[in-house]
Amino acid sequence: MNNKQTTKRYLPLLLWLCLVALLMSCGTMRKETASSKKKLLAEEQRDPLTPEQRRKYDYFFLEALRMKEKGDLDAAFEMYSHCLDIYPQGAATLYEIAKFYMFLNQPDKGEKALKDAVASDPNNYWYNQTLAAYYQNKGEAAKAIYVYEDMVSHFPKRLEPLMSLVDLYTRTKDYQQVINTLNRLEERDGKSEAISMEKFRMYLAMDNDEQAFTEIENLAKEYPYDMRYLTILGDVYMNNGKEEEAHSIFQKVLKEEPGYAPAMLSMATYYEKKGQDSLYQAQLDSILLNDRVESNTKMNIMRQLILRSEQTDKDSTKIAGLFNSILERKQENADIAMLAAQYFLTKKMDKESVPVLHKVLEADPENIPARLQLLSFAIREQDMDEVIALCTPALEYTPETLEFYYYLGLAYHQKDQPDEALEVFKKGVNQVNEKSDKNIVSDFYAIMGDLYHIKKMNVEAYAAYDSALVYKEDNIGALNNYAYYLSVERKHLDKAEEMSYRTVKAEPTNGTYLDTYAWILFEKGKYAEARIYIDQAMQNDGDKSSVVVEHCGDIYYMSGEKEKALEYWRQAEKLANEPPQEGSEPRDEKELKLLKKKIAQKKYFAE
Repeated sequence: MNNKQTTKRYLPLLLWLCLVALLMSCGTMRKETASSKKKLLAEEQRDPLTPEQRRKYDYFFLEALRMKEKGDLDAAFEMYSHCLDIYPQGAATLYEIAKFYMFLNQPDKGEKALKDAVASDPNNYWYNQTLAAYYQNKGEAAKAIYVYEDMVSHFPKRLEPLMSLVDLYTRTKDYQQVINTLNRLEERDGKSEAISMEKFRMYLAMDNDEQAFTEIENLAKEYPYDMRYLTILGDVYMNNGKEEEAHSIFQKVLKEEPGYAPAMLSMATYYEKKGQDSLYQAQLDSILLNDRVESNTKMNIMRQLILRSEQTDKDSTKIAGLFNSILERKQENADIAMLAAQYFLTKKMDKESVPVLHKVLEADPENIPARLQLLSFAIREQDMDEVIALCTPALEYTPETLEFYYYLGLAYHQKDQPDEALEVFKKGVNQVNEKSDKNIVSDFYAIMGDLYHIKKMNVEAYAAYDSALVYKEDNIGALNNYAYYLSVERKHLDKAEEMSYRTVKAEPTNGTYLDTYAWILFEKGKYAEARIYIDQAMQNDGDKSSVVVEHCGDIYYMSGEKEKALEYWRQAEKLANEPPQEGSEPRDEKELKLLKKKIAQKKYFAE
């Protein structure tokens, strides 16, 4: 299919999505067929068309609606165009065609069509709304304001234009117009706390404290039993140098509602401002250790205290002490414990964070970040038992999280429990879906390949390696192990060589990969090439591995340097008698017996 055909095929769907999006932006979620029929009826009442023109116009318009409902928007566009040929002032058609132009990235034509629709039918709310929303989304605030102001006059029962004007005037920082518009809203809809609070904020933005005071005072008088407004009034007094008036209001609020947290916090701020440190601390404690105070309030206070601490003395011991005092009490959720853990981690207080992270999991066992953080500590300490203890319940609480299967399987692998490890990885693979991280999935299969090989299930091992490479074709670990095990079996050596070469190319100083490649070349009888790569392996820490050093001896022997080979075999035997390096396995008896035979008879023997 050529590009032109492809575009034509998908244009209807894209056009439809565009129309839906435009209508949603205008707040016009309605069935278009019914409303469009109403528009036609309205036009018929002042019909400028002849009966024959009307018949054709109606046919094309209704056919356009039918095509649009079917999803054939190309055909719908064509039908609407026929309508405009018959009646260029058809408002309903202009409105519909405008949306097509907008999607086709022809905004000038779209805007003109919208304006023509409004001009043709100025009393249609949705035409006006769409035009205003278009200007608003385009960032042309002045034009949007003009349309909305006109809508206020045309549609006196609708509050939406006024609300849009509040938003636009706020964005343009015309605060006086915001207040004027809010006053108009009050006239039409009555006084409300939302409008009063918004006017209060606008007066503050205009530095008109007197009017701000008046607005809040009126609100507090209108809602005398709502402690929020009295508290806000007290805050306004305190922020404007009227501390004693503020103190009186806070006392009044707390007398009426002793555990009201905002007033308690405001009172704490009052004590702090007056330099009464002991009272300030006591007030803070009464909030933070008060079971009736919501955790969100405590969270906000702790965030403020942390910010203040960082801006002043940076004394983490005070903050840590507050967190510990709070967490000694039963928590309604894990929020504060998580905030405390984040603070401790930020301050590099890892030891202190551990019990707090456990508190997080007690309250919220499904908290993945907390569990992963504890898991990182356990892995860092090589505490495989703790890894198992953390990951096992995670499979129940968050079975879709592959990381827990991965680390649990590795922990069993590290503890030489291949059966348990393999079972975990099999369960993890069952959780894989199209959204799963391909890198993790590839590693799952790669490790499963290693486990199958340990169990001498080579067919299954190679299948697992193949799966690993399907998910990530450059999984270097899988490529290396796959290639090496094939070389040991002397199977598919060409495939093994190709895979191994990719690992050497990716990491040319990795002694393990260099040894694998050298050994494959050796098995293929390419002794000169093998010697080049085994020498590089020896130079990159290969001389610390009994297996690599033995391979070096084998390669040198087949290259004709028998005395040098004997030296390497003896070196390999010595290394075999030493504790194995981290990450390596001890040599088995069969391998050591063959190595001793080489040394004793000064001759290479294949396994």
